[in-house]
Amino acid sequence: MGYGNGLPVAFDIDVTTQGQPPGIEDYVREKIGGLSRFTHQPVLHARVRVSRHADPAVARPVIAQANIDVNGRPVRAQVQAANAREAIDRLEARLWRRLERIANRAEAKHGNSSHANEWHHQSERTDRPSHYPRPSDERRIIRRKSFTLGTCTVDEAAQEMELLDVDFHLFTEKGTGQASVLYRTDSAGYRMAQVMPLPRELAPHELPVSVSPQPAPRLTIARAKERLSLLGLPFLFFIDMDQGRAGVLYHRYDGHYGLISPAG
Repeated sequence: MGYGNGLPVAFDIDVTTQGQPPGIEDYVREKIGGLSRFTHQPVLHARVRVSRHADPAVARPVIAQANIDVNGRPVRAQVQAANAREAIDRLEARLWRRLERIANRAEAKHGNSSHANEWHHQSERTDRPSHYPRPSDERRIIRRKSFTLGTCTVDEAAQEMELLDVDFHLFTEKGTGQASVLYRTDSAGYRMAQVMPLPRELAPHELPVSVSPQPAPRLTIARAKERLSLLGLPFLFFIDMDQGRAGVLYHRYDGHYGLISPAG
């Protein structure tokens, strides 16, 4: 796999560091900048953030996050490690795997490969950041994201989850037209929740997935925060009673909340 002549092609990299030793920004640019040699498509831009966990008791306190624009397609990764250089090395490796998958799927589309329907349940997710155990009365929603939900199959939703390096994906399931959230289970499988579960009407898919029989609860945001805290879940799929739309409330690594909801 390679882009151009196999040599790295320069692209802009915005680097933000917090509490890191000198030279880390240069190390980020060296490692992440070299990824362009591993993709068939141009890497247009990258944003990388290296920060330290607020909890001093965390064994792997350094968090590295990257968002890369690969010819208009977002690719995201985040890792956790004992020190900054280790985190950047892990980040480079994870991004490389994602770029490889993009290339494999592109080849499969043109009949040149058998990678189209490979699913990766690897152990790499063990270095994902854990969220800071902030007291519940201090937690705030500090990130709100609203966008038009893409309509796709379960297989396509799982591919997006991998490329964006996230634990769940909010989308409109193609067969049912329902707002749905696909997520990973502890057994490295997949499960899906829907506004109103219709498992027999899902669009054809190859990925094994179980569908929760419970419809999404109707809650205010305040009640959603209470339920998320009470149940100890990483995220909560619910219907916002004030807006009448499905959304996902989730724990951020800093111990606060993020909220994702459909636009409109």
